[in-house]
Amino acid sequence: AGENEMDAAVMDGRDRRAGAVAGICGPRHPVLAARAVMERTEHVLLAGEGARRFCREAGLEHMDPSWFRTERRWEALQQELERRRMALPDDGDPARKHGTVGAVACDAAGNLAAATSTGGMTGKTPGRVGDCPVIGAGTWADNATCAVSGTGHGEIFIRYAAGHEIDARMRWAGQGLAQAAEDVVQVLLAPAGGSGGLIAVDAQGNVALPFNCEGMYRGVIGADGMLRTAIHREDFRTEAV
Repeated sequence: AGENEMDAAVMDGRDRRAGAVAGICGPRHPVLAARAVMERTEHVLLAGEGARRFCREAGLEHMDPSWFRTERRWEALQQELERRRMALPDDGDPARKHGTVGAVACDAAGNLAAATSTGGMTGKTPGRVGDCPVIGAGTWADNATCAVSGTGHGEIFIRYAAGHEIDARMRWAGQGLAQAAEDVVQVLLAPAGGSGGLIAVDAQGNVALPFNCEGMYRGVIGADGMLRTAIHREDFRTEAV
């Protein structure tokens, strides 16, 4: 029948405080559950039934499990199960298998933050947790370097500590944000099968949006108040907000 499970994480670049939840279903906004872990506990990551109990005790808005079901993800699950039944190769399309959203931010004082939320991999093994709630993999923020939120093949993002790898290249190798992010996505992750991409910002407000798949929904809004959006590798669409 299929069940919905969600992961989420947040990180504050000022002091590396972080919070994350994994394998939960109930809180309407999993990222708020992650923030509650950061702000109300001494822990970083809560998972499973303990995380669900914490969310209820924290008074977070809850929804019935059926509320999280969408026709798009249901159809994707059926396609994935049929692919496995027919022993067909994976088409490698991250958009079909993942439902990740993320945000990175830089304020006027140069403080950085990152947040990532996902419904996980379609047809995953029960109990599987991807990169999204793993600090240093799919979510990272440090004022000294950058804030990062990633999406794609979570196992590869974890194995290569994608978010922290960008930090390390900036901190120790002297790379700028754009070069560090591009190298991690194209040179490190892609050859290992890490299809996907990420969004990143540094304390000067520079933004990097690299991806190694067909497309990645992305948008940027700067101090000028202009919103720039794109999906594939076309030029950004710009509009005032």
